Amino acid sequence: MTETIEFPRRRPGQFSPPDEYARLRERPGLVRSALPNGSTVWLVARHEDVRAVLTDRRISASPLREGFPTIGANGTVPSPEAIPGWFVAYDPPEHARFRKALVQEFTVRRIAELKGPVQRTVSARIDAMLDAGRTADLVSDFALPVPSTVICHLLGVPYHDHELFETRTRTLVTFTSTDAQRTLATNELLVYIGKLVAVKSRFPGNDLISRALARGTLTPREIEGVALLLLIAGHETTANNIALGALLLMQNPQWIGNAGVVEEVLRYLSVADRVALRVAIEDVEIGGQLIRAGEGIVPLGAAANHDEKEFAGAAEFCPSRSGGHHVAFGFGIHQCLGQHLVRLEMTEAFTTLFERLPGLRLDRPAEELPVKHDGVIFGLRSLPVRW
Repeated sequence: MTETIEFPRRRPGQFSPPDEYARLRERPGLVRSALPNGSTVWLVARHEDVRAVLTDRRISASPLREGFPTIGANGTVPSPEAIPGWFVAYDPPEHARFRKALVQEFTVRRIAELKGPVQRTVSARIDAMLDAGRTADLVSDFALPVPSTVICHLLGVPYHDHELFETRTRTLVTFTSTDAQRTLATNELLVYIGKLVAVKSRFPGNDLISRALARGTLTPREIEGVALLLLIAGHETTANNIALGALLLMQNPQWIGNAGVVEEVLRYLSVADRVALRVAIEDVEIGGQLIRAGEGIVPLGAAANHDEKEFAGAAEFCPSRSGGHHVAFGFGIHQCLGQHLVRLEMTEAFTTLFERLPGLRLDRPAEELPVKHDGVIFGLRSLPVRW
């Protein structure tokens, strides 16, 4: 009988992946793990196996499939039936239809055009911090408002409504939220986005929602779902990467300004470790392990990104490392559509922050920092600093 282990989690105060990940990589085949709802899943920890899962057409990303896993006590992946346009939960060929409709908005060239607005946003947040004194919470004063402002600019969402979507997003990405809380938060966001799409259909602007409406390849309801997904993903993950990346650089100041910082922060932290939930729709073999149709799979991004076979000295934060291809943005057809934007925001945030605040330092011991252990995305709740 196959052994079933408890689902591994980062310890309080631990910023690197759970210690158990290394042991999972060393074991033959895959490992079964128990989930809070009583079901079990296959954990995938080796880099090559994670990439295999994310590219195999016999493995589905749809929560509508029988056996699709739920890591929290309640559901955390919206259904495409509930939110048309939540395209990360679609399989081919439907998934490709959404990617094709949106990919032109996230090309390297299009994102390069946002460099000026991103730079101005970063500078404005630092100006506000300087005006307020010599201390700040780098999460609420910088790391969160920067990507929130940028994604609002891209979508055409008024930034003065940021508290509405930030608070509802926190409900949606927290494992401990009840089904009722999650449903309410989703409905409130959809009502808000629906009104915004209706306005832009009559009074279009220079933004992604208006351009999507004009192209007509997606229905207004689908655009609502797309906008909701981009609004949530566009600020939550990036904010955590900026805050935790700033912490790493304060702890390792010798790497400030190094060209490899952003990629190494993405690899080392892997904040979206458990996002790519999957289920087998046919029998498939991964890493020498037979997975039956209907069995859930959790590819562990942080485990893959700390695989010594792909990244020598993986446990060390080393921006000058060469070789290796991290999966912080996923892999295959579902690879993060906004990855170029994330890289731009992180680059501008780290560069400007440490240039303008060269004396930036922690205002509390790192081991005392409040960490998000109950969420889909790993991160900090606050980051007190001074300069």
